Amino acid sequence: MRRDTLFYQLFKQFPGLIFELVDQKPPEAADYQFDSIEVKETAFRIDGVFLPPDHANPKIAFFAEVQFQEDKDLYHRFFTEIMTFLYRHKIRYDNWFGVIIFPSRSLEPSNYLIHDVLIDSYKVKRIYLDELGDLENQSLGIGLMLLTNTPENKAREAAKTLLKKAQNTEVENLEKQAIIDLVTKIMTYKFNKLSREEVEAMLLGPITEEPRAIREWKEEASKKEAVLLVTRQLNRRFGTVPQELLPKIEQLSREQIETLAEDLLDFSVLTDLENWLQQNQPNQ
Repeated sequence: MRRDTLFYQLFKQFPGLIFELVDQKPPEAADYQFDSIEVKETAFRIDGVFLPPDHANPKIAFFAEVQFQEDKDLYHRFFTEIMTFLYRHKIRYDNWFGVIIFPSRSLEPSNYLIHDVLIDSYKVKRIYLDELGDLENQSLGIGLMLLTNTPENKAREAAKTLLKKAQNTEVENLEKQAIIDLVTKIMTYKFNKLSREEVEAMLLGPITEEPRAIREWKEEASKKEAVLLVTRQLNRRFGTVPQELLPKIEQLSREQIETLAEDLLDFSVLTDLENWLQQNQPNQ
């Protein structure tokens, strides 16, 4: 499952979700802006950066990392990215906090002695999704996170629970629709042999077709997010991707971009990417 994409969309739609995971949220939490930011000088990209509004005092930056694969260098990279960002950014922040999300403790690097003064400090919060408790007892945002880590045999009922909670919670219609879209997308990734329409029918029953303009707008927005995320993955793997390759990535369909996000894990050199793009360009 492409959890980077899912968590990017989660934080983009609900930036306040990060403050449900920390012990003390800032007074201006509702005004924070989320983005995935590239630190160009090092070709690093931080999964999630939550920046305070201009009027915040003190100015506190929050950083998030979603780690669903084994990475022994995780803490080296995470803290280097943060310190480089704070050093290079034109705004001087008064403080920072980091949140690292694991599906379970088994994927956390076992030897972090060199960073223990940071990891065990109040500045860093490690979240283990399988230790947060039952999905039914969580907020909608945390529930969506847990759904990404729910086994397939329990995912259908968990998804229906979230949809029911969304209908019974006093939130704006646009936010309810965003929750429905995210639940459907998570389930589509889990049950990848089913189409999105089949997943929607499984969860919601027959759905009246949306107007074409709205459907096309959603598809275009989803593709732009997918391009951003796969570019971030490539930058992290190879450094900055050559500019001449970016238009070729943007020309791919959404399905091809999602396939590239999986295939690039097997790339060892930049030539592998060039060959892949050559073989997968539209109309070839």
